[in-house]
Amino acid sequence: MPKRRRNKKVKRYHRSFYSRGMKIKKALGILVLAVVVLGVAWLAAPYVLDWATHTWYTVVRDRDLPSSSEAASSEASSAVSSEAASSSSQAASSAASSEAASSRPEPVDGTAIRDGSWATVSLSALGDEASIRATAQTLASQGVTYALVPLKDTNGYIYYASAVPAASGSVAASVVDSALIASIFKEEGLVPVAGVAAFQDPVASYTDRSMAIQYSGDGNYLWLDAANAAAGGKAWLNPYAASAIQFVGDLVEELYNCGFEQVCLSAVQFPQSTSSKQSYGETGGVGRDGQLAADIAAWDARFAGRVTLWYEYPVSSCTGVSSTLGALPAQLGVKNLVISLPAGEAQDPAQLAQTVAQMKELGAQYVVVRDSETGSFY
Repeated sequence: MPKRRRNKKVKRYHRSFYSRGMKIKKALGILVLAVVVLGVAWLAAPYVLDWATHTWYTVVRDRDLPSSSEAASSEASSAVSSEAASSSSQAASSAASSEAASSRPEPVDGTAIRDGSWATVSLSALGDEASIRATAQTLASQGVTYALVPLKDTNGYIYYASAVPAASGSVAASVVDSALIASIFKEEGLVPVAGVAAFQDPVASYTDRSMAIQYSGDGNYLWLDAANAAAGGKAWLNPYAASAIQFVGDLVEELYNCGFEQVCLSAVQFPQSTSSKQSYGETGGVGRDGQLAADIAAWDARFAGRVTLWYEYPVSSCTGVSSTLGALPAQLGVKNLVISLPAGEAQDPAQLAQTVAQMKELGAQYVVVRDSETGSFY
C-alpha cells in the first residue's frame, strides 16, 4: 500500500519589516501631526464658535448679532473714544487753568513808581480777609493803582500791631492785619502804601520823652502846641532828636517787613507855632529847613532800594515858605511829593499846575495831587 503523502506545513514568521529607528520616526511624525491638528483647532475655535453662535441666533432665534470680531472692534473703538474724551477733558481743564492764570493781574514791582490814580482806604473796610479782598477788587475795578492805608495818624495812634518799643503806648484798641492787607492788595494788582504821620505825635512823646520837644527851662515838662492840655495842647516829636528820627524809621522798617514797599510820610515838619518856650536840645546851629532835609536824607538812605518813600505836604506849604518847613518841600530834597488839597475847597487848575511845575523845577521827580479821598499824578 502506497504511503500517504502529507502536506507540508508552512511556517509563518511574525517579524516586523520596520527597524527600531523607523519606529521612532513614525512615533514622532504622529506626535507632530497631533500637535499641528490641535494648534489649528485652537486657532480656528473662536471663529467656529462665532459662526455657530451667529448661525444659532440668526437662523434658529431669528436675531441678528454682530460677530465677536466686530464686538471687539467696537470695544476698541469705545476705548479709543474714551481715551480721546479724557485727553480732551484734560486739555480743556488745562486751557481753563491757563485762562484763569492769565486773567490774574501781573505781579507788581513793589518799589516801582507807576502812573495811576490814588485812593485812601478806610480802615473799617479792612476788618477781615473777605472785606480786604472785596475792597481791593472794588478799587482795582475802578482803575485805582495806589491804595493809601493810614496806619499812624496825627493823634499818635498806630492801627496795626507794632512791636517797636517806643510805640508800646500808641497801638490802638482796634487794629488791622497790615501784612494781610499788603499781600491781598498786591495779589489784586494794587500798590499798597502805608500812611505814617511822623513828628505830630502826642502819644509816643510821653512814652519816650527824649524824642519830644521839651519845655524850655524845665525838663520835666513837654512843650504843648497850645497853652495847656485842657486847651487842646499836644506834644510833638522833636525833628532834631536822633531817637525820634530812629523811631519813625523803625516804623517804616516794620511796615516794610509786613509787605509795604511804599510808605507815605506826613507831618515831616515842625509845629505851626513858634515860641521861646520850645527847647529842641542841641541843634548845632542847623535851621529848621536844614534839619528836615537831613531827616529826609537819612530815611532815604536807610531804605534805598527797599522802600519808596513819599512825603506829603499841604498845598499851602508848596505855594509859600512856612515856619513849619523853612523852605518849599522840593528844596528839602523831596523826590516823591504828594500835595494834599484842603477838603471842600475849590482849586484853580492853572495855579495848581503852576505849583506842580515849580516843585519839579526845584527837584521833585514825581508829584501826586490828592484830596482827602483820591489823587492823580501830574
